[in-house]
Amino acid sequence: MEYHAIAKGGEYNSLMISVFVIISFLLSMCFTRMFMSPSSWLRVMDHPNERSLHSVPVSRAGGVAILISFFLGIGMIAFFLDMVVDPILLVCALLVAMISFLDDCYSLSAALRFFIHFCVAAILVANGYGLLVIELPGVSWEWPASVAVIVSCFMIVWLINLYNFMDGMDGFAAGMAIIGFSCFALLGWQTQNLLFMGANIIVVGAVAGFLLFNFPPAKIFMGDTGSSVLGFFVAAFSLWASVDSIFSIWVALLVFSPFIIDASVTLFRRVLAGEKVWEAHKTHFYQRLVQIGWGHKKTVLYGYLLMVASGASACLAVQIDVFFQWVIVLGWVLVYIWIMFWVAKLERRDVKLF
Repeated sequence: MEYHAIAKGGEYNSLMISVFVIISFLLSMCFTRMFMSPSSWLRVMDHPNERSLHSVPVSRAGGVAILISFFLGIGMIAFFLDMVVDPILLVCALLVAMISFLDDCYSLSAALRFFIHFCVAAILVANGYGLLVIELPGVSWEWPASVAVIVSCFMIVWLINLYNFMDGMDGFAAGMAIIGFSCFALLGWQTQNLLFMGANIIVVGAVAGFLLFNFPPAKIFMGDTGSSVLGFFVAAFSLWASVDSIFSIWVALLVFSPFIIDASVTLFRRVLAGEKVWEAHKTHFYQRLVQIGWGHKKTVLYGYLLMVASGASACLAVQIDVFFQWVIVLGWVLVYIWIMFWVAKLERRDVKLF
């Protein structure tokens, strides 16, 4: 694809991207501080509900600060380095941001949100971001184009909403984004794809400026505007990496597996229990840890540790042979199974082990 060409600009481009990341961080910090002020023109409040782990209203305009800082950072890369991220990807991100911002303000119906998300997914897939090949360590096979379209669309929509579901604790979604997109940037750097690396590291800078005020106890939330767009970037950048052979889709899923496993298993468990899955709840594994006494900060820090471990293993996996790749994948399957049983055991005991 035209906009996916590998850019090898040498040390100058790498240095300039580093400068743009710092600028994005500073811009995000300034916008976030401005939006959390009681006198800000952008006052969108998050009032506690049955899903919330906070007890007082908090501004949820942080996602707007992240979005503005990201687009300014991407604009600097395009203007100064002549490296252009696919406009289709950026337009789709804006569509997700717009419907999410309206939802933050007016609580739109789930049906309307999902409709827009599927439209965005269809646009993205129609422009070459389809998962045409299923890849596991040492194995890949093609499936019919119609199946690829359906699976790709559902993957995009699920990741958009998954990230939104997991944004339920101070500093959690932002910190995990910094770790996950840093891993994506490192994988892009390893393959000398400076454009992919730059897009991901700009996300890191924009989110880091927000996290300064979102770390427990949070003074501002990112809202659906931030979480849904970050979920979209996880999906779009994963497909970008797969299409351009930067890294395989299973590597991308491994990087963000702490979020993917928690959200997916929780959804499946609620479906089996006959619950209304679109309604608010507090049954994610991270929420259950908070409720048994771990608190926000401790749970967040252990979540960061898990994300660093999964991301580091993904970065290692691309450099080793197939046998050890399978060892890593199967090892993580066992780790997540153990964590699920361990959390259930903690709930039964209702004690703090650490």
